[in-house]
Amino acid sequence: MAMLEVKDLQVYYGVIQAIKGISFEVNQGEIVTLIGANGAGKTTTMQSIMGLVPIKSGTVTYEGQVINKVPCHKIVKLGMTQVPEGRRIFQELTVYQNLLMGAFTEKDKKKIKNDIEEIYTRFPRLGERKNQIAGTLSGGEQQMLAMGRAMMSHPKLLMLDEPSMGLSPLLVDQVFDIIKDFHKSGTTILLVEQNAGKSLAISDRAYVLENGKIAFSGTGAELMESEDIKKAYLGG
Repeated sequence: MAMLEVKDLQVYYGVIQAIKGISFEVNQGEIVTLIGANGAGKTTTMQSIMGLVPIKSGTVTYEGQVINKVPCHKIVKLGMTQVPEGRRIFQELTVYQNLLMGAFTEKDKKKIKNDIEEIYTRFPRLGERKNQIAGTLSGGEQQMLAMGRAMMSHPKLLMLDEPSMGLSPLLVDQVFDIIKDFHKSGTTILLVEQNAGKSLAISDRAYVLENGKIAFSGTGAELMESEDIKKAYLGG
């Protein structure tokens, strides 16, 4: 049984159909990527899975439970967390306070303290800036904070929406190293990313969205070798 199964998902914004009956799955332990151009429906798909955008029809099933009507905060408690596009950190709060917000499902203060120290170990820059207002961090530091905050809830499934957006090539490499590190530690990953080359290289499987539909699917390696994908997304 798939950890996450999306079946015949249809989403509308008013009269405009953004998602046109897509189906895909994420198995435990995988890195699965959704790639596609701007406006293809990648972010809408992520938001509908997390309960942030209403679903017109179709089902989203997580660990055997249909979660179409489950509120976002309860989805997080089930073990699924999203790092949204644009990072969406709490700009006016400190780094430390942002990490605390990520631990809202945990009541054990000692565990929260240990988890924050673990984040500082994983992201030393955040430890150095723990009392700094998050809105004054660089783009790369804000992305690290968004990822650290998400990991505070110990997700089984981590969904990342455009984590490399707006970052320098060096920071993009660092972000993908962090994703691989999360995966090695046992976290299943669903990745939405415009950097097709980087994302396909680390993916077990991938799906290509075009105009709200899945146009191609296969292993990361298969899609990297596809002439259609090379021409459209890899500059080949």
